[in-house]
Amino acid sequence: MNFKIGIDNYGLYPLHLDPMETLQWALQHGAEGVAFSGLDDDNRGKCTPAYLKKMSSFALDHDLYIEWGGGQHIPRDLQTGAPKSIGEINRRAAEEASLLGTRIIRSCSGGLMRWDPAFVPTRQLMDEMAEFLSGQIRMLNDYQVVLAIETHFELTTFELIRVFEQCGVQPGGPVGICLDTMNLLTMLEDPVAATRRILPWVVSTHIKDGGLRLTDRGLQSYPLPIGSGIVNLKEIITLLATLPHKVHLSIEDHGGLFDLPVFNPDFLKEFPDLTTRELVQLLQLVMQINSMPAQVSRLPLQREEWPKQCDTRITQDIVALKKLVGSLTVS
Repeated sequence: MNFKIGIDNYGLYPLHLDPMETLQWALQHGAEGVAFSGLDDDNRGKCTPAYLKKMSSFALDHDLYIEWGGGQHIPRDLQTGAPKSIGEINRRAAEEASLLGTRIIRSCSGGLMRWDPAFVPTRQLMDEMAEFLSGQIRMLNDYQVVLAIETHFELTTFELIRVFEQCGVQPGGPVGICLDTMNLLTMLEDPVAATRRILPWVVSTHIKDGGLRLTDRGLQSYPLPIGSGIVNLKEIITLLATLPHKVHLSIEDHGGLFDLPVFNPDFLKEFPDLTTRELVQLLQLVMQINSMPAQVSRLPLQREEWPKQCDTRITQDIVALKKLVGSLTVS
């Protein structure tokens, strides 16, 4: 399977690396590229045209891929619910991507909206997103870039497909998907089933393993080291290999966990596409992780512990993902 295996810069935030240092870290640790899903204000300020061209030259010299980030797709502040102007944010990201020589811009508006019953209804957010994306097509085409909307905590794959249909975009166009394999669990989707649903749209990835466990409130999802969780990465990568275009495998890893209060019927109403069959598949994943040998790596890592482990864990993730992909190539 002809994949390049790289990293997403999010997991390295605690190291306080600037973009050039992140590319150098990737090269030194065996990664084949970097997806810069986002930058803090200081590092964003460094991204002058000259600096971006320097990054591009370094990547070309060392055969590294670069994917960019900073895009958004829902024209609201997803913490407060207030309307938000994001067109200029995306135009800047597109200009930067063009200077870097990359087509991919990861887009994430951020937020756990449906966890708050007082928030703007999901259907309204979908309508606003469809209208916004319709107005972005010309700009994205002008810069020859693809806005890769992450499977994050905003919309399920069912809902993303409806939005794409609503604004008339097709696979292979200026709007696509950044497939985060573990976030699918948090949106109460079986990762393999969700990948099959959204597959034609996938143009970039966050390859992330994870766990799912029962609590007294419902379910809890969390990232785990590559190969130690219950996300069927072998099946997902096999599906990605069938795409007619090249997709890089960018590892994203971090600490933390997410509560999914599925025992609350009002919360479940926020996921109208969740079928009994897929809920059973999720419960089977809970049983699967419970049947694994008890090891620390099977347990969630608290966010405050991540800075101590990020360097080592992402290095190990690179090795593990290369081994996994290599086993698929052999078979």
